[in-house]
Amino acid sequence: MLKHHIDQFAHIEITCGLFLDELQKIWDEVGEPEGDRDTVLLEIEQKCLEVYRRKVDAAKHCRAQLQQEIAVSEAELADIRSAMGEQSPHRDRKAGGSLKKELDTIVSQLEDIRKQKIERKNQFAEVLHQIRNISNEFWGDSEGNLYKAILAETDLSVRRLEELRKQLLKLQNQKSNRLKEVSDHLNTLNSLCLVLGMDLRHIAGEIHPSFNDSKGTKDVSNQTIENLAAAVQNLKEVKIQRMQRLQNLASALLEMWHLMDTPTEDQLMFLNITSKIAASEPEITDPNLLSVNLLNNVEAEVSRLEQLKLSKMKELVMKKKVELEQICSQMHIVTEAVNAMEYSVEALESGAVDPMYLLEQIELQIARVKEEALSRKEILEKVEKWLVACQEESWLEEYNRDENRYNGGRGAHLTLKRAEKARALVNKIPAMVEVLTSKTKAWEEQRGNKFLYDGGRLLSMLEQHSILRQEKEQDMQRQKDQKRVHGQRIAEQEALYGSKPSPSKSGKKASGTPREVATNRKFSLGGAMLPNPKPDKSASRLHPSKKGDFLNQKSSLSHQQHSGFAALPPEFF
Repeated sequence: MLKHHIDQFAHIEITCGLFLDELQKIWDEVGEPEGDRDTVLLEIEQKCLEVYRRKVDAAKHCRAQLQQEIAVSEAELADIRSAMGEQSPHRDRKAGGSLKKELDTIVSQLEDIRKQKIERKNQFAEVLHQIRNISNEFWGDSEGNLYKAILAETDLSVRRLEELRKQLLKLQNQKSNRLKEVSDHLNTLNSLCLVLGMDLRHIAGEIHPSFNDSKGTKDVSNQTIENLAAAVQNLKEVKIQRMQRLQNLASALLEMWHLMDTPTEDQLMFLNITSKIAASEPEITDPNLLSVNLLNNVEAEVSRLEQLKLSKMKELVMKKKVELEQICSQMHIVTEAVNAMEYSVEALESGAVDPMYLLEQIELQIARVKEEALSRKEILEKVEKWLVACQEESWLEEYNRDENRYNGGRGAHLTLKRAEKARALVNKIPAMVEVLTSKTKAWEEQRGNKFLYDGGRLLSMLEQHSILRQEKEQDMQRQKDQKRVHGQRIAEQEALYGSKPSPSKSGKKASGTPREVATNRKFSLGGAMLPNPKPDKSASRLHPSKKGDFLNQKSSLSHQQHSGFAALPPEFF
């Protein structure tokens, strides 16, 4: 390149020399003076210098302009690289390198980095646009200005872009969570409205219109989510209130059905109501179970049953009273509460007593009597056996007083078998009384109360029975002694005066084996214990309500029978 420039300058000098030589020849031919020649040559030299100077100045200006463009481009390149977070490379200017090539290189790099900047800005714009949209969905337009400074190309670095992308991802996750939260709230609202019989579209539309658009995007702003949560909480409170009302109505229904013995088929209509009487809030999911219409229908049914209950209350009270009397009669219990009930029924008819309170009192009394009956059961069973034995003893005594008992007749062998069984049972009476006395004393010690049987103390009855039995045995022993003395006197008289023949009829009746005489004596031991004996087997089972009177009559009747022992014929002893 330098040699080329030198050649060009040498060619110029040769050309200029030729023109000067030609000019000298012309001047010589013309005869131009030397002074004029010097003047023309000076003028030519000045014009050449002026041209060179202009060209040099133009070249300098061009160089300065190129240097300025290079500096501006380098500055812009450095700014863009700095904004994009790239480090500017160190550039060494090679000796002999032209400014235009350098400028072309820088311009090429600048165009490339400008394209990168545009792409980077588009990336930033896309991310920021999504961030602003999601932020506006969350918080509204007030948060949009947070990212405007970034769009002024202050920071377009990859690091900042990654931070924004992370922030965008965080917002997207948060939006996804909010959408899920909104969906959960809407599902909860749907289930609550389904149970409460409310319109979901109306309630959801009042919160935000987007909830009625199945295909559109749901609003996820803070205010909307707060309104949804408040609506859910409000409906839950309404559900709890209606659930409590429903369960109270169900309890009232069950109580009415129980009091009035409502048939099962009449209860089927409200079975879904009464089945939820102990259900918790999450367990109540049936459609329209807590709707206003259903609750009003149940309340109307309860009101109807209450009106019906008032008309049937007297009948129920009397039924419970009869039940109490039957239990007391079966258990031989006499309580003041039974007599007091008669006064209560009169008060019920006059309206002075609450029917429900009266029924509760009767049911409480029934429960107490049943509880006491369990503890009395064993003793009452033994009392039953003892009374049966006493009745058999009474029948045996009546049988012993029958003069025709040995006459062969129809069914005589059955009567003899019953007499044998009765005699074996009568022999167990003392042991029965002893065991019954022990059990009764233990019962009284355990419960701290007297064991009453049809109003009388059972221990007193047992003691009275034992006393009467001892008196009876003493009377029988005294009669035996009188008989023995009487026999001795007859034997002495026969020894002195001779024996007297007995009438044939009376001798025939007195005849018999010693075993028969002994048997007759055993039968006579129970003859004075029980009144009103009956010859058939059914007489041994009295109605429970009569057994107390039976026991109370034993004392007076036994004294009457004791006076009859002396009048019996000798064969009974």
